[in-house]
Amino acid sequence: MESTIWTEKYRPSTFAEVKGQDEIVKRVKAFVEQKNMPHIMFSGPAGVGKSTLALVIAKQLFGASWHQNFVELNASDERGIDIIRSKVKDFARTRAMGDVPFKIIFLDECDALTREAQQALRRTMENYTQTCRFILSCNYSSKIIDPIQSRCALFRFKLLPKDDVAIIISTIAEKEGLRVDDKAVEALYEVSEGDCRRVENILQSSAAISKDITEDLIFSLASVAKPKEIAEVLNLALDQKFLEARDKLIDVMLNYGLAGMDVIKQIQKEIIDLAIDNRKKMELVEKCGEFEFRMSEGSDEFIQLEALLAAIGLAKN
Repeated sequence: MESTIWTEKYRPSTFAEVKGQDEIVKRVKAFVEQKNMPHIMFSGPAGVGKSTLALVIAKQLFGASWHQNFVELNASDERGIDIIRSKVKDFARTRAMGDVPFKIIFLDECDALTREAQQALRRTMENYTQTCRFILSCNYSSKIIDPIQSRCALFRFKLLPKDDVAIIISTIAEKEGLRVDDKAVEALYEVSEGDCRRVENILQSSAAISKDITEDLIFSLASVAKPKEIAEVLNLALDQKFLEARDKLIDVMLNYGLAGMDVIKQIQKEIIDLAIDNRKKMELVEKCGEFEFRMSEGSDEFIQLEALLAAIGLAKN
């Protein structure tokens, strides 16, 4: 197994390889074919292809010279005004090489920029439009000031659907000589929730242990309990077997190395399938939110989880 991080190793270089964002790819591809584009903002959750698509744009626009005409900066590492005044401005003021009349600056996680840095960025975007285009990537577009948003074409990314995640897993498995069964694919999607970066990291960790990727291996390495085990805990609580439910929950937490906050999130998902009426389900989801808040404020997680199991047991009365 190579030591290369798979997220970089399997990053696409053509538009056809970008999965799960067909409408966005179609619109961006039209800009590239015209060799002209506005400033662009990519917004959406982690691991869905924002950084990848920015690199594909650069490779398709500039070809072999894309390294000379493209710079990537992570705004969460360098988030102050100095990064805008020095690195960004120095790169933006020089002309592009080749037949494309502009360079590209890719600012990843730009919602981490301070307000002062964003104001400086706004002026830079105005002054160097002739020689430079910006691609901004963020998780939350609401954290970007309005003047920057108004200068950009905004593209909102969505989590990858299961079919596209399965295609990515199949491609990697074929190239790496892995055997991934159907239950393992389901487990990978379950624990990643559509985040391709997480899929690849878990798959790489699993492949370091065995070429046969199974459901059990995925759940153990991802530090996520099997849904059926959490469901078993909840059903024991519903059947008024409180002590058995508590002991089972402790075993699950110890076996998978789970923190209380992780368990709360998994319990919240399984509540939907409990054999109780919808009003009771709503009350229990509300309880999950309450106990999750208490844990985030520093409350003892075992006491809070016991209280949640007690609330689930009382819900059947």
